[in-house]
Amino acid sequence: MFNGYRVVELSHDLYPGEEEYQLLVENRQVPDMVAEYKTKVPPGQWYIMSEIDMWSHVGTHMEAPYHYIKDGPDIAAVPLKQVVGECVLIDFSDKGVAEAITLDELKQRGGDIREGDIVFVRTGLDHNYRTPRSHDRPYFAEDAIQWLAEEKKIACLGVDCSGIEERTMARQPNHHMLFKHGIPLIEHLRGLDQLRTTRFFVVAVPLRIHNCEASPVSVIAFEPEA
Repeated sequence: MFNGYRVVELSHDLYPGEEEYQLLVENRQVPDMVAEYKTKVPPGQWYIMSEIDMWSHVGTHMEAPYHYIKDGPDIAAVPLKQVVGECVLIDFSDKGVAEAITLDELKQRGGDIREGDIVFVRTGLDHNYRTPRSHDRPYFAEDAIQWLAEEKKIACLGVDCSGIEERTMARQPNHHMLFKHGIPLIEHLRGLDQLRTTRFFVVAVPLRIHNCEASPVSVIAFEPEA
């Protein structure tokens, strides 16, 4: 509860050494890492910094156009207005693995989408995260993503699974469609079933790392408590 709002975390916790993509954390005493601090740490006292070796796509993460477009905006250039704002939830948890989310279905279920919305799609498959089935998912038909990008002009797309493409395809047209329109993509959301409404406020700000195509992100939803 925060000033009349229910706060919901929609990102996975990260466990070093247990993620699909590399995440290593080494804790070291501060003087061992930054000798110029000249800090004297008494025996047994805990005063640490951590060295993190991490891939950009670990956990719940946001991808920027630079992922597929060489001269596209990197993750540091994603506009705040596209990742902080009104979000609409669309439920496709009835979809099977490797089944298409079609344009007609998206139009039918996404009638509440407004221009500039952040759009989250629930597949209900977030429980597969960190398991051998982590890439089991439905996918979006190409014209469905085109409709979101060109007709609805959404700000950001997020899914609670590992991606939006048909896994048997060698190319990834849905990523290209989003990114050429400057639309960031969030993969591996979790807990969309915790939400009580289909429209809420979201904050999903990535680390502003220049020359990087993606970043882990903590996604927070705010719902009116009443």
